[in-house]
Amino acid sequence: MSWRTGWWGLWLLLFSALAPAQERYWQLDIRGAIGPGISDYLVTELNRAQIERPALVLLTMDTPGGLYSATRDIITAMLESSVPVVVYVSPGGARAASAGTYILYASHVAAMAPGTHLGAATPVQMMPTGTPPPGEPAKDKQNDDGESPASPGGSAMERKSLNDAIAYLRSLAQLRGRNVEWAEQAVRDAATLTATEALEQNVIELVASDIPDLLQQLDGREVSLKNDTLTLATAGLIAELRQPDWRQQFIITISNPNIAYLLMLVGVYGLLLEFYSPGFGVSGVIGAICLLLAMLSLQMLPFNMVGLGLLALGLALMVAEGLTPSFGIFGGGGLVAFVLGSVLLFDTPDQAFRVAWPFIAAFTVFSLTLILVVVRMIVKQRRAAPVSGADAMVGEQGVTLTTLNPNGTVMIQGERWQAQSHTTIAANSPVIVVAVRDLVLDVEPTKETGE
Repeated sequence: MSWRTGWWGLWLLLFSALAPAQERYWQLDIRGAIGPGISDYLVTELNRAQIERPALVLLTMDTPGGLYSATRDIITAMLESSVPVVVYVSPGGARAASAGTYILYASHVAAMAPGTHLGAATPVQMMPTGTPPPGEPAKDKQNDDGESPASPGGSAMERKSLNDAIAYLRSLAQLRGRNVEWAEQAVRDAATLTATEALEQNVIELVASDIPDLLQQLDGREVSLKNDTLTLATAGLIAELRQPDWRQQFIITISNPNIAYLLMLVGVYGLLLEFYSPGFGVSGVIGAICLLLAMLSLQMLPFNMVGLGLLALGLALMVAEGLTPSFGIFGGGGLVAFVLGSVLLFDTPDQAFRVAWPFIAAFTVFSLTLILVVVRMIVKQRRAAPVSGADAMVGEQGVTLTTLNPNGTVMIQGERWQAQSHTTIAANSPVIVVAVRDLVLDVEPTKETGE
């Protein structure tokens, strides 16, 4: 019986080795705002796909938008890809707003789940005057010629930036054979579409209820790659979920504006505590590390130097209030500067890349409490008289055990001390310490005794 089992195992092993490996597709998930971390993750995976050659790369997306520079890096990698890239807006209720619309237009196949939407593709960093950010109701105003003020309005730089964004999305639409006119409306007028409307207006190719349905509809579909045309064979493909590695996850985490704000404040507080209350160096080391990480975060984010300056000024004024009370002048001014600096710290109206209001409020109260209470207590402790050692004996009262003429013995704090006095003091008389010299106390009679 054992030799038959061995032969069956050998045949099974041989068959497994000779059978063709089942093809896989890569699934990459985009959730949340598109920043440097997401960009690094997607670009790295798209470049690896050129080497490992999966059947296709599927990007599932739900994003409110993101940074323009990070979006362009992702699109460049997609356009250079020799592996088909399918972008799928899912699950139901998801959106491909702002930067997500650009990525959807750049894909080889654009698909959406029912109940999703796309659009509002005006880049908020370059939004012309009078145009609200995506997600806010547009003001339906027209000039005397019946034109929307978004096009001619604003400065020359704003019009230049807007036209550049329009041309960019139009070029992607022409490259992929999608609706060019609506692409311009999405940028100029922040237009939006549901999944069904997008399919009807040739903005996307497919509406699929889930990923298996999407793969079924993709099977046999022809896509145009960079230098070739490929017929997709998606039946029986196995999903391989590609997650960010630890480095990319670290970048995604610290490039969050709230995390960058937290790291900066923790760094400042750590250095302040180490400066005012030196100890084992723990707070100083933690503060220095957090401050360096905050600098790395700010380097990746569109921060505003004026906001950073106001934040530093606010902290400095609140520290000054803790050191030298000014009846609230420094503290109030520091509080106002701190709040303004927190609001203006990141130079973009995109809410996904600004510090959240609850975060600002919590840290404003915490900073004011920390500086006005803790710092003042530390400074008061440093200025207080010593509570141990020889210097702490000055001002203490005791009683003579022997007559001082001029030397003798006194009892101070329950201990016997050698003492001397410039005047004769009888035994059992109250005295006060005026100086300490080589463990010998200089004492004087108290006022009651002197009188």
